This record gives sequence, C-alpha cells and structure tokens, in this order.
Amino acid sequence: MKQKVALVLSSGGARGTAHIGAIQELLSRGYEITSIAGSSMGAIVAGVYASGKLDEYEEWICDLSKMDMLNLVDFTLSTNGIIKADRVLNEIKKFIPDQNIEDLPVHYSCVATDILHKKEIVFTKGSLFEAIRASIAIPLVIKPAKNNDMWLVDGGVLNPVPANRVSRNDGDILIAVNVNAQIPIPKPKKPEKNAGYIDQLTKGKLALFQEKLAQIYPAHPKKERLGYFNMMSDTISLMLSQISRLSLELNPPDVIINISRQACGNFDFYKAEEVIEIGRNAAKNALNEYEK
Repeated sequence: MKQKVALVLSSGGARGTAHIGAIQELLSRGYEITSIAGSSMGAIVAGVYASGKLDEYEEWICDLSKMDMLNLVDFTLSTNGIIKADRVLNEIKKFIPDQNIEDLPVHYSCVATDILHKKEIVFTKGSLFEAIRASIAIPLVIKPAKNNDMWLVDGGVLNPVPANRVSRNDGDILIAVNVNAQIPIPKPKKPEKNAGYIDQLTKGKLALFQEKLAQIYPAHPKKERLGYFNMMSDTISLMLSQISRLSLELNPPDVIINISRQACGNFDFYKAEEVIEIGRNAAKNALNEYEK
C-alpha cells in the first residue's frame, strides 16, 4: 500500500514554484497525496495539483520570460493595491476551469486573512478561484478580495505554513514544504575540469596560490540597491521566514522540506525551472533522511 500524505505548501511568492518539484519527488517515490493545503503561492500550486493539472501548470510557468511576466501584470490606480491579478488567474483558467472545492478529487483547503476583522479564513468549499484569489492578495501589492463583509488578503500574513488546516486521514503522515527557511541555498557542484598545462607542471600549486590570494584580497561585493520593491520583498520574506518557523514549532510535521528563502526573490517567476529543481532536490534530501 502507498503511504498516504497530508501535504502542506507554504506561501513565499515565486519561491513557491519549488512546491512543484517537491510534489513530483513525492509522487515518483510512490507516496499518495490524500489531502493538500496551501497559503498564497502554496494555495495556487495546491489547487492546481488537486485539479489534476500540475503538468500543464509547470509547462506554462516554465515558459514565462521576464517580458511575459510584465505583460501579465495589470496595474491599477488604487489606494489598497497596485495590481489586480486578473490577467494571471485568467491565464490559469485556460487550462483549469473554475470549480467547487468540494468537487475536487483531492481534499483541498487554503487560507486567507480577513484584514477588516483581523482573523484567518479557511476555504474548504465554494469557488476554487475565489479562494486562490483571496489567498494571494499580497498587502499593498495585489488588491484585496471582497467577500461579503470581509476584505481578504494573503494567507501568509497569519498562517504561511497552514499545517493545522490540512485534512487528516487514518494512516497518513504530515509533510510540510517551507520555502521561507533561513538556510543557505545549496550551491550546484561545478563540473570537474582537466587541470591546465601550467597547473599540471606546478602539481596544483598555482591553484592553491590563487585560492590563498582570493582569501587575502577578496573581491569587493556589489552594492545592493534598496529600492521600493527590493525593500518590500526583503521585508515580506523575513516576516514569512519568522512566522513560518514559529508555525512549524507549534504544528510539527513528520517531514519538513526546507527551501532557502534565498532561492529567488518574491517576484522572480521567470526562474521557475531552476526553482522547481531546487524543490525537487530539497525533497530528495528530506525524504532520504525520513526513510532511513
């Protein structure tokens, strides 16, 4: 029998594309995802998976260039947000028609924040896209979603890793994918090259000398520009990282798949292919440790 999994996907902007790689690794190992919950970007990927359209979504997002992303941004003159987000959701609707959450083949839930009444809202029924639209409304960036007497914003404001909101089944294990971890990003191994002719003659001493020289006279780091979006992105990332850590301490899963918050910026969706691979590798490491 396959091991059942209750899967939780965190918020984290473009880093959330790593969820795709993590899900693919779980499925390749024979795990069965029987329920799934997400916040913000995690709500999108969770909804796409629950709809059975993960492959189509991966193909679409990996084909996006910087220019494509700019064309999908629908700016608006508003005091509570600068982006409507209608264009992105309309593109996704082309291969995932809107449907009721309760009709999905996999139990799905996502969280949003009622900024007016200062409380968390959990969607387990009703329109899938209305739930996703509410969960991804980054404060001051994407306009809040109006729902009756509620103004709904990003679920990550109160619950970036909704481990306490996923449906549980007998015999399942709880797995959380956290893309806001304060860990260094793993560096890809450089392919080994044949030593140069001079380095061969000096038996590797030239390379050793160059390494020592770099330690004594390190290259000057580039000055980071702290613009509006950089500051907003860094602030959100740090906030999510801290709240995620506390949330996971309160609701410890059986397996935590941690992905560095340095993997990419909140809006770097054009790096999807690279970030998906980071998610896959992180899942491999976490599952290898668990399966020992």
